[in-house]
Formats: sequence, C-alpha cells, structure tokens
Amino acid sequence: MAQDPLTLRQAIDAALRQSPQAAIARADLSDAKAAAAMARTQLLPQLNFTEDISRSNDPVYAFGTRLRQRQFTQADFALNALNFPQPIGNFSSRFSGSWMGFDSFKTQREIRRANLFKESSSSSAKTVDQQIVFHVAGAYQSVLYAQREISVTQHEQETAAALLASVEDHVKAGLAVESDRMSAQVNVAARKEELIAAQGDLELAWADLREAMGAPELKASALKPIETHTFPQLPLEEEIATAAKTRPDLTAMRQAQSAHASAVGAARSEFGPRVSAYGNWEEDRRSFAGSGGNNWVAGIQISVDILPLGKRGQLARENAAKQKIDAQLLALRLHVRTEVNQAHIHRRTAELSLETAHAAMDQSAESLRVLKNRYSAGLATITDLLRAEDAERQSQSSYWHAVYSNAMAYAELLHATGTLTPDAAEELQ
Repeated sequence: MAQDPLTLRQAIDAALRQSPQAAIARADLSDAKAAAAMARTQLLPQLNFTEDISRSNDPVYAFGTRLRQRQFTQADFALNALNFPQPIGNFSSRFSGSWMGFDSFKTQREIRRANLFKESSSSSAKTVDQQIVFHVAGAYQSVLYAQREISVTQHEQETAAALLASVEDHVKAGLAVESDRMSAQVNVAARKEELIAAQGDLELAWADLREAMGAPELKASALKPIETHTFPQLPLEEEIATAAKTRPDLTAMRQAQSAHASAVGAARSEFGPRVSAYGNWEEDRRSFAGSGGNNWVAGIQISVDILPLGKRGQLARENAAKQKIDAQLLALRLHVRTEVNQAHIHRRTAELSLETAHAAMDQSAESLRVLKNRYSAGLATITDLLRAEDAERQSQSSYWHAVYSNAMAYAELLHATGTLTPDAAEELQ
C-alpha cells in the first residue's frame, strides 16, 4: 500500500515534537516554572524536626543535660560531681519553626521576578517554535524545488533527445552536416549531467529536512509538487505594528525587563527591617523510649542591617543588569523593525520576479517552437536552436526558483512579524 506524501504540517508537527531545540526550550520553561514555585515557598512557615543523640562528660554539658531531662538531684551539687561528672547520654527530640512575617516586601518582589522570568521563558519557547517552523518550511520548500528541478531536467533531457533524433534525420537527408549531430549529442550529455546534479540536490534537500525535523531515519518520498501561490501583502507600517505586538522574542525581552525591575526592588528591600517569628519545642531523655523533660521557647525578632556594604554592591549589580536589559530591548526593537522592512522588500521583490519569470518562460517556449520550425525548414542553424533550447531550460528553472523564492519570502515575512504558526505555514503548501 502506497504511503501518503509527507505534508508540510506533518513535518512541522514532527519537528515541534522531536527537535532538540524544542526539547531544550521545554526544559528551560520547566526550570523557570520550578523556580517560580520555589519562590512562593518563601511565604510559608518553615518547620523542622531533629532527633539528636549525644553522650559526654563535659561538666557544662552534664549539668545542663540533667536539668533539661528534669533529673537533677541534691547529690549533683557535690563539688566532685560538678567538676568530674560521670558521662551522661541524651536523646533529644526537637521541633523548630520560623516564619518571616515582614521583610520590606523583598519576598513578594522576588516572587514577581520569578513569575516574570517564567513568562519570559514561555515566550522564548514560542520564539524557538517559530524558528523551527521557519527552518522546516524552508527545508520542505527546498525539497519541492529540487523535485521540480528534476522534472524540468528530465523534460529537457527528453527534448534534447528528440532534437538529436531530428538532427540525425536531417543529416541522413543531407539537410545538415555532421557537426550538427555532434552539437546535439553534446547537448544530450549536458542535460544528463544536469539531471545527475539535480538528483544530488534533492538528496541534500532531504538531508536538510531530516535535520530540521529531528528525524534522521525519515525516508525520502515524492512530495506534492510545488505550486504557484498568491500571498497577501499588507502595508509596511501595519506589518511593523504587528511585529511589535506579536513577536515572542520582543515579548520575552519585555517580560525579562520587568523581572529585572523587580530584582532591583528586591535588592532595595534588603536595606529595610525584617520581622520574623520563631519557636522551638524540645524533649530530652536518657533513653530513646524513656521519659524526660521538655521545654519550649517562642519569640519575635526584629533586625536591621546597619552596615549594609555588601547589599549596596548587590543593588549596584541589579541596577547594571536592568540598564543592560533596557539597552538590549531597544536594540531588539530596532532589529525587529529592520527585519520586517527587509522581509517586506523581499516579499515584494519576489512577487515581481515571479511575474517576470513567468512571462520569460512563456516567451522562451514560444521562441523554441519557432526555431524548431525554422531549423526544420533549413532557415536556422543548430547553434540558434541549441541557444533557444538552453534559454527555454533556464527560463523554466528560473520560474520555479521564483516560485520557491516567493513562498520563502512570505515565510520570512511571517517569521519577521511573529505570526509564523503551524497553521499559517500551511499556506505555503
């Protein structure tokens, strides 16, 4: 049973699933999501449990341990017992907790920073997806063009063979000389060389498509032949405005800029006061399952760094990072505008070139037909006929290259405006 030809949408979907670049982008997004989740845990209280087993004859340790175990007796006040206590063991179970009630809004700003970086990673992943779509679309179109080139060269090979047969008939009839036959034979050989080169170009195009899809085992097959398309074209300023709104790399940069602004705010919060609550409950006993004494402590702590030299350095670093991202965003906006402008020009130029190439192909085909008739009537030389045949071949190749260039110019424009989705790419097929 024959397999259906690979469609552009199938190639794009496969690339988005298995491309290494897509996997890297997904891993970066997962990392950013985990960082955002970790940042939110700073608002929660911290609770720890500790089981401590110890033994010592240190006088201070022995005295304090007996007190905590509630095992202190009158005999323990003897000077000899105080100075030279017997080793004592202690099993201590401890629950301790703390909660940062107020840190001058540092935690809230760090949470906002982490969330913004998560959103920036998501936008960056969309940028990678569009780059993958653009690469796959280009590789797929290259395969279509290479297939069409083989069709053109096969047709020209058949034309050259028919021309050779016609020349041989003329030579036999005494209407042409032997050099005409040799020229026609050279023409046939040249067409064979072109077919071999076209077949090699097709293999290279398939290799590029396999790489773009992340599918090294993909088998080559005959795709639906390349066709001529008419694509819509909008005013330049409208395309620039679309890019400013929809380009995922611009969105990612703006989100990163906001994240750095939150980081600056968090660094400033380090200079403010911090209020935290803490508590501790502990049980001490001589054996693991035995009884003993327990105690607890709770309190509130207020702290202010009165010599924040290191924090000033951190604030300076965050401000520098913010200034850098501001400059990068400005540079990216200028670059996006230039990219859209170039893509707009390429799109318009490709469309005009396609119209010109189509007219040239029709003219060269008619010229070849006329010269064939003239050669048959003895009114044209073999050189004129071969020159016309070569012009017709080049015009066909130029036309299909113009079709390919027109499709890729439209894909370039979609990519530049940030609208090259898998659905939009289907217009190219």
